[in-house]
Amino acid sequence: MAGHYYSVPQALCRQQVEVRITHHTIEVFFKHQRVASHAVSTLQGAHTTVIDHLPKAHQKHLTWTPKRLLDWGASMGPATRAVVDWQLTHKPHPEQGYRACLGLLSLARRYTPERLEAACVRAIAIPSFTRQTVLSILKKGLDRAPLITAEDDTPDTLPTHANVRGPGYYH
Repeated sequence: MAGHYYSVPQALCRQQVEVRITHHTIEVFFKHQRVASHAVSTLQGAHTTVIDHLPKAHQKHLTWTPKRLLDWGASMGPATRAVVDWQLTHKPHPEQGYRACLGLLSLARRYTPERLEAACVRAIAIPSFTRQTVLSILKKGLDRAPLITAEDDTPDTLPTHANVRGPGYYH
């Protein structure tokens, strides 16, 4: 029970409430009215949240499942899907991955799906799959610049110069 977090309606956040605790139940009262009731949990550091206690905007986010986020990413393009997949699998808590993916969704609205996909291609090439990297690429317009790969940077032949020894020197 100690160290576990229980929700109250969002309007009561930061308000002083009364709590009644039994072996099995935690009840929360505000002005002598019961506003929340939860089963006692022994999980330390965990949260017990009633969906109705969340703000309406947060309730709306709950409709986004991992499959729906991946499908959305795929609709933008393969690079965006790869970044979405990375967000969902590499964050310590699923909610953090959801938030990052919803942030990518907002970038698609603010910029364009084509620019988001190009930014994700560049982010994968770096490699840095974070939303912040994708945002930085979009802000700086790097998604519109040609992507230079290691192969593009390597010359096909050695330059002619007296100091360039070549392969014959080492035999």
